[in-house]
Amino acid sequence: MHVVVNAAVSADGKLSSRRREQIAISGEADFDRVDRLRADSDAVVVGVGTVLADDPSLTVKDAERRERRREAGKPGNPARVVVDSRARTPPDAEVVNDAATTYVCVSEAAPVDRRLALSERPATELVTAGEERVDLLPAFAALQEAGLERLMVEGGGELIFSLFEAGLVDELRAFVGPKVIGGRDAPTLADGEGFVEEFPRLALEDVERIDEGVLLSWRVEPDTTTNDGSEP
Repeated sequence: MHVVVNAAVSADGKLSSRRREQIAISGEADFDRVDRLRADSDAVVVGVGTVLADDPSLTVKDAERRERRREAGKPGNPARVVVDSRARTPPDAEVVNDAATTYVCVSEAAPVDRRLALSERPATELVTAGEERVDLLPAFAALQEAGLERLMVEGGGELIFSLFEAGLVDELRAFVGPKVIGGRDAPTLADGEGFVEEFPRLALEDVERIDEGVLLSWRVEPDTTTNDGSEP
């Protein structure tokens, strides 16, 4: 399995404001890059916080890219994956419509009625891993068994940190845009508890100017992260 974390952050490293409202950090050129990355992925992964805040569809926007996927024997859209320990994803959320298969990763602590409501949605499958929080290692192993080899992670910060902590990230691509958001409570690229001793080591592979921002692409060097594997 190959996991790529992709995010757009402000010049001061924020994903959004302290209100956690979606902010346009990048422009059309970067939106198109993200759409290409989605089209090249087997699945797009987000945490439940992103679903609750933005209600994204996580589909490929360009019709020609969807058609090329079909010509290659794939579904028009990649699968969607929501990491959602307590099954808080609303049954009417865009991410659990029938545009693509959706895997909702839950823990054993998720209320049964919420799990049932999600399992009844079309093309939605539940992956249960972990007691109180989703254990990312077995959850991602189950996704791989389902045939998902190339995963694109779109946030948010809590999930991204947990993936780094579990040693599951292979690449990090960050578009840094021309905005300063500020705020000690504004979400950053990697939230969670944070590392204090052992830090993931990144090898810079490319720097590309896009509009008034810059895309930084890193490779994550192996065997440099911890393996807790739990997601808030």
